Amino acid sequence: MTSVITGDIIDSRQQQSEHWVEDLKKILASFGQTPHQWEIYRGDEFQVEVSNPEDALLTAILIKSRLRTIKSDARMSIGFGDKTHDADRISESNGSAFVNSGELFETLKKQKVNLAMRTGDLQLDENLNLMLQLALTFMDSWLVQSAEFVALAIENPTLSQEELGQKLGINQAAVSRRQKRAQFDLVTNLDRYFRTQIKQLTAL
Repeated sequence: MTSVITGDIIDSRQQQSEHWVEDLKKILASFGQTPHQWEIYRGDEFQVEVSNPEDALLTAILIKSRLRTIKSDARMSIGFGDKTHDADRISESNGSAFVNSGELFETLKKQKVNLAMRTGDLQLDENLNLMLQLALTFMDSWLVQSAEFVALAIENPTLSQEELGQKLGINQAAVSRRQKRAQFDLVTNLDRYFRTQIKQLTAL
């Protein structure tokens, strides 16, 4: 099983193109080589393969938080399944993970949801997407400082609040406030629950 994130930049036409395109490239570059593992196409759309499905949700949240630090955001779908054709370009690869991600992505605008997932297990999808919708009530509102903290905390999971503060140039008390404001404990709990569900799914 693999996982695929399909996304686009929200209101990209209202932003200065070079501003977010270069930043998006930098964000996606940490997930592997382009165009095999990630690709930006049709101007503001992108696709990323996350080969370990358990990492898919945290990867999407990391992309979101990095974009929020530059006052941008993305609409993303996460699809799970197999990979039947491994092309040089991710946009030309195929399999149920790609189909699930692509089909779900086409419905996001209508659903007015910025993040959703499809595993193929209807009950699991319903449960996880309800949790995601609840989480988006605060994730969609992250301001720059909160998003900056979230991104740094995801990228440095072993660092203490004091060490994160050193990287951010703030004291430990300020880090604690940002963590609470971002509701990061809920994010980590959601990720933990998601990982156990995907692990069970891949074990079937």
